[in-house]
Amino acid sequence: MTDPATQTFLDHRELLFSVVYNLLGTVSDTEDVLQETWLAWAPRARSGEPVANPRAYLVRIAVNQALGSRAAINRRRETYVGQWLPEPLVEGESDPVERAESTSMALLVVLETLSPLERAVFVLHEVFGYAHTETAEILGRSPSAVRQLAHRAREHMHARRPRYRPDPAIRREVTERFLAAALGGELEALLEVLAPDVTLWTDGGGKGPARSLSPVHGRDAVARLFVAVAAHAPPAMDVRYRRVNGDPSAVLFDGDAPFAVFVLDLSPDGDRVAAIYSVTNPDKLSGVR
Repeated sequence: MTDPATQTFLDHRELLFSVVYNLLGTVSDTEDVLQETWLAWAPRARSGEPVANPRAYLVRIAVNQALGSRAAINRRRETYVGQWLPEPLVEGESDPVERAESTSMALLVVLETLSPLERAVFVLHEVFGYAHTETAEILGRSPSAVRQLAHRAREHMHARRPRYRPDPAIRREVTERFLAAALGGELEALLEVLAPDVTLWTDGGGKGPARSLSPVHGRDAVARLFVAVAAHAPPAMDVRYRRVNGDPSAVLFDGDAPFAVFVLDLSPDGDRVAAIYSVTNPDKLSGVR
């Protein structure tokens, strides 16, 4: 039988994962933080001294462990080859749990531009609904300091965060049209489905196929890049439509191995692709099935 300390941790593990993932953007770093959280929690929970609010206690440990890991993560990213995108959370075809608290790929990209403390305040308040007084206790800051951080984060995010969340059925339909044109190397079809100011982000990490080390802007440039890529793509790509960070997206397989994850954002008119996030780094696809 599971002892009470373990059971309490397991009861809150999904919440802890979601909070930390939204702070760090990678599954492996999130799992490391959860391991450290468990190691800090278990002796305290088994000491015989009751914890008044286990949920608050565990979230405080996890958030501060995540903040403490930022320096090492930032150093690692300084040597990362090309563009860095968050590690996609891909739901399996029969995944029993939907992480509703997982923010979209587009929003995670914008969160990367905040300071660690601003990001923590924004995620805790805007995504998980913590009051500023609760956030202050978690971070060990004064409520006034947290309100200032929240104000700066909101201003920054308001200027940059996506303002349009398309209907899932429309996103799926446009994703299918885009991939048919991209994999077929059909220039005219690509020009038709892409918005004039579309931007492509590609994360290969120096290991996966990424043709550009910086974002590609504009319909013509993005369309011609995909035509060039299609000419050298594996001949028998298997496209599987999955939810990635809560949004209908596409996972490409070469045989049994995941080859790429494509997440699209649409323009406000709802039928053109405004942003493409392509993750081909095999390290970030190792958990995709």
